Amino acid sequence: MRPTHFLLTCSFGVAFLACSHDEMAEGTSTDALTSHTGSRASLDGGRRDSSARDSGTTTSSTDGWVLTWSDEFDLANGSAVDGTKWAHEVGGSGWGNNEREYYTDGTTNSVIRDGTLVITATRDGASQYSCWYGTCEYTSARLNTKGKFTQTHGRLAARIKIPSGQGLWPAFWMLGDNIDTSEGQWPACGEIDIMENIGSEASIVHATIHGTGYSGSSGISASYTLSNGARFQGDFHVFATEWETNNIRFYVDDTLYATRTPSDLPSGGVWAFEHPFYLLLNVAVGGDWPKSPDSTTVFPQTMTVDWVRVYAR
Repeated sequence: MRPTHFLLTCSFGVAFLACSHDEMAEGTSTDALTSHTGSRASLDGGRRDSSARDSGTTTSSTDGWVLTWSDEFDLANGSAVDGTKWAHEVGGSGWGNNEREYYTDGTTNSVIRDGTLVITATRDGASQYSCWYGTCEYTSARLNTKGKFTQTHGRLAARIKIPSGQGLWPAFWMLGDNIDTSEGQWPACGEIDIMENIGSEASIVHATIHGTGYSGSSGISASYTLSNGARFQGDFHVFATEWETNNIRFYVDDTLYATRTPSDLPSGGVWAFEHPFYLLLNVAVGGDWPKSPDSTTVFPQTMTVDWVRVYAR
């Protein structure tokens, strides 16, 4: 959940480097970026009612991945998320990005509906909270598995339908579980952004790694663009990373579009990804990267999560 300013873009299944005049990170060379594109046999399956492999027991034998943790969100309508799996982060501090939402722990902003998790960003009820800039304008939800589930390496995937509109910032991501230690303060803990979108970019999602020497606007990022003007908003897509020793791969709908290794790091950068990480899901509103909503932005907006699954070899 940091601005991702240095991009490797993938569209129509072809990778190319694209650094716009206002997106180049200082001191970072395009020679440091590598990408590999291609497709793979579906591991996670499609809609939960259309694939036997969606039962969430094991993966196909050719992939070699075995399920270690999942949430299918199969609770009663109106329920809060499973508290044995997820914790809420609460507040309106701006979260290091000058975000404008207040994250709550109530079912107004995160709730189980028809076998999915629905995270809602809304103006409703926001004025009862105080944010870093004064009276809050929006509420939303930010969930994590910190202290409940962590893993080192694996395949981490979620099937998500993201919101749309200027100023919206949905994300599915990971942080190192040593973040609260003196030696692991961000960005030394490491951050893996499996999927981020800014709502004004309807056809594009981003994946980024952050660590010491390549964080914030200098995070090492890739983007994936749907072809023929298709939009991510309004339909489900599977966003995944396959994370192994000295290798992190990013996928959209089982298409590999970027690979990161220690050779991609800038001089002095530290590879921060060989220890346990936890998962996060959230919808931010506003912030340094997407900027604030405007008159075209419609509220409420929802991010719907069909499932989250984690595998190991």
